[in-house]
Amino acid sequence: MVRHPLVEFHLPFFSGHRRIRVFLPPKMESPTPLLVLLDGQNVFDDLGSHSGGWHADLAVSRLPSTVARPLVVAVDHGHQHRMHELWSGLEHFQSFVTTEVVPTVAARWPLTAHRAIGGSSMGGLAALAIHFRNPDLFAGALCMSPSFWVQHGRIFDELRSLPVPRLSKIYLDAGGKERLAPLAAKMAYELTQRGYGPDRLMWRPDARGRHHERHWQRRLPKALRFLFHK
Repeated sequence: MVRHPLVEFHLPFFSGHRRIRVFLPPKMESPTPLLVLLDGQNVFDDLGSHSGGWHADLAVSRLPSTVARPLVVAVDHGHQHRMHELWSGLEHFQSFVTTEVVPTVAARWPLTAHRAIGGSSMGGLAALAIHFRNPDLFAGALCMSPSFWVQHGRIFDELRSLPVPRLSKIYLDAGGKERLAPLAAKMAYELTQRGYGPDRLMWRPDARGRHHERHWQRRLPKALRFLFHK
């Protein structure tokens, strides 16, 4: 299968610039849905990724006609600053995504209101927080093996203090071979207690899953089908 080219640009972020890559799905509709993925080095090909890419462009290209193919925006992480950006400094990184990245993309490619943000590990943690903090911008979250353990599970207290977004669709998974799986299951339970039914929440425990890009790549197509089902 021929890979579709990526559009690359850089946006000013603090004292430097941050690389953003955009995948335009084949036969893209206008306006189009949007999926912002964090840890952008791992989103597309293997080159430059930590331990292999998700190949999200191929996953989107192969979606059936019953699923809306989103424009995918990959936002690179800050290397040694990643842990800070995606939690303790999330307010600043979140502002970068919401006031710089999304408006820049929307000015070039018209977007629908069907927008989601996602990531894995620290990126999955950040994605869920950003969704709840910005429900009018992101109506969904893709959270793979999220690091809910950070700061002694502070994400649980934060989400309890925030109202459930009016429009909210969440994909949540964890591998059975990951120590964080019980916390992900706890989050799934708390969300169901707050009114999330199977049409709004997909909780996917993966018995053979590990904390690795290869497993997130394998689980990505099903996540996309849930979040962007027409």
